[in-house]
Amino acid sequence: METNLSTNIIAAAPTTTVVRTGPAVLAGIVINKATANGVIAIYDGIDANGTLKATITMPATLLASQVSLDYHDMSMDKGITVVTSTAAQDITVLYK
Repeated sequence: METNLSTNIIAAAPTTTVVRTGPAVLAGIVINKATANGVIAIYDGIDANGTLKATITMPATLLASQVSLDYHDMSMDKGITVVTSTAAQDITVLYK
């Protein structure tokens, strides 16, 4: 059984975080503290010029303080880069 690795991202927006270089599997994104109007973009690549795989946009009025999103082992060929914008984020990226 392969163990998930994780990277916690806590930074003022906008920020770009290279989570992993090279082939990987994105297991999920955990939003530890939901932020109104927060936007999280996930790229297959080593920067924000890679292929956009998913965008998570939080609503202006939050309905919950914690949200967990599972991407069911999304294959990433070149790497995992996460860009947060609009508001500061506290998220954890799970990958293999």
